[in-house]
Amino acid sequence: MPNPTELAVRQKSRLLDIAFDDGSSFSIPFELMRVYSPSAEVTGHGPGQEVLQLGKRDVGITGVEPVGNYAIKPIFDDGHASGIYTWAYLHKLGSEQDALWKDYLARLEQAGYAGDSGREPAAAPVRSSGGGCGSGSCGCS
Repeated sequence: MPNPTELAVRQKSRLLDIAFDDGSSFSIPFELMRVYSPSAEVTGHGPGQEVLQLGKRDVGITGVEPVGNYAIKPIFDDGHASGIYTWAYLHKLGSEQDALWKDYLARLEQAGYAGDSGREPAAAPVRSSGGGCGSGSCGCS
């Protein structure tokens, strides 16, 4: 699995820019990260126990803590801070953005919350060719 070479939290655009040593790079919206948090609070404790996240279009990240040499733990401004995002999971979020957005928007619509996301269904994913670690505290080198 690729390892990150650069990571930057972009507050204004609400994006996590991440580049990997395999040459791939992604700009992952905070909203996508929050609604697909790998925490038990979001995923539940088994299939069918997932909790649909609502009202996360404007969620921010107030901090990012390194977890060993394999992950980060974002601190979201809605109080959510229990998701551990491994490099592999961040790569998945970045590379599968289109499918994940479509799934999330479909689940919102099915639950009667169409339009709850800041993402428009036809919008293209945002990709970045890099950017540096703004704070130096992300654990990337």
